[in-house]
Amino acid sequence: MKSIADLVTEQPLLAVLGPEACTVLAGCASNMRFASGEFLFREGEPADGFFLLREGRVALRVATAGRTPLDFETLGPGELAGVSWLVPPYRWSYDARAVADTRALAFDARCLRQKCDADPQLGYRVMKCFLPVLVQRLQAVRWQVLDVYGSEPKA
Repeated sequence: MKSIADLVTEQPLLAVLGPEACTVLAGCASNMRFASGEFLFREGEPADGFFLLREGRVALRVATAGRTPLDFETLGPGELAGVSWLVPPYRWSYDARAVADTRALAFDARCLRQKCDADPQLGYRVMKCFLPVLVQRLQAVRWQVLDVYGSEPKA
């Protein structure tokens, strides 16, 4: 059976941090399972962690005024669910719901923030790793909103 450190190091998203940083991150990680339909997190709740998917699928969704929630992205193995842990006030800005049985590495955000504060070089590398994910999420929401609400044709 593989250790948490092995599982963290094998993840392409985190492998770019290097083996030492992955070992540090592994100290904040655990294995979790989510049944299809179960929420990993809900909008507005404290963003106390993040999830690196190993198996399954997770839909990210936002509430829309007067409409049913909008799924703006579906994630699969190797992808990251949750970036709100990076930015105060550390609250989820959307929901994440398993749409298939899912296994994930769950990371304790408080633990990792403390390690990043203690080692600014690690913190910088973690931010460089996670910032592209944050930007990509913003783009995904933007495209979905444009699709749902449409744009008025120019005259």
